[in-house]
Amino acid sequence: MPYPINMNVKPHVSAFFDAATNTISYIVNDPDGDHCAIIDSVMDIDYAAGRITFDGANAIIAEVERRDLTLDWIIETHVHADHLSAAPYIQQKLGGKIGVGDQITVVQDTFGKVFNEGTEFQRDGSQFDALFKDGDTYQIGDMQGFTIATPGHTPACMVHVIGNACFVGDTLFMPDGGSARADFPGGDAGQLYDSIQKVLALPDDMRLYMCHDYGPDGRDFKWETTVGEEKAHNIHVGHGQSREAFVKLRTERDAQLAVPRLIIPSLQVNMRAGELPKDADGNARLKVPINKL
Repeated sequence: MPYPINMNVKPHVSAFFDAATNTISYIVNDPDGDHCAIIDSVMDIDYAAGRITFDGANAIIAEVERRDLTLDWIIETHVHADHLSAAPYIQQKLGGKIGVGDQITVVQDTFGKVFNEGTEFQRDGSQFDALFKDGDTYQIGDMQGFTIATPGHTPACMVHVIGNACFVGDTLFMPDGGSARADFPGGDAGQLYDSIQKVLALPDDMRLYMCHDYGPDGRDFKWETTVGEEKAHNIHVGHGQSREAFVKLRTERDAQLAVPRLIIPSLQVNMRAGELPKDADGNARLKVPINKL
């Protein structure tokens, strides 16, 4: 199928692994220019102590400054349930626009109810600078990116293709890791399968970058593979796995998974584009809904 960007461009990709959440954040920059995007940043939290820090984000900021890059975009592939976004902190330091998929409004409506948010919590995505629609294109200097809506893990999941690099969020893991869970509110295993097929329809040599890796069977952490490798070896969708078999496998597996350790703070913060919710006095506060997740 035709694609709206030049996939022969080979962007430079720098990865930053956050050991506390097994998240990989990225700086992606134009190989012939000095503009960049940051994808899936992490804000550090000591949940037990109620303490926020920015060590991981500061490392990314330092690298952007060291290389004298101009930050155009701070991209969230979806509303993460396992780590908190550092997007506003990075934007304050470096500028750039914060972007997410336009189905964020569905996520905001769903979890606005779970956390009993009042009318002051806007459910229109206005906390973000840009809401990407399926097939949108955007600029990182002279380099173009485009978006592919990939619902299933969450309604707002989106894959970003930038040149010959594709940032898949939680839609796919490394071949020996399989795929994302689909049992959160708004998730759907059948939708996830269909979304993964969109990724696997990209050229076989397309570089794929994961948002998470857990080192199955004790191997070293990894986060880069290719479409061809996923098609050949992914334990959930490789070898032409059928939709029916995938849905059965995914549903059975999800029933055995624990709730993510940071899901309660992550959802409250990330549906606000990385801002902490505040009480009537302007103090940062988090809620703990009982028996709602």
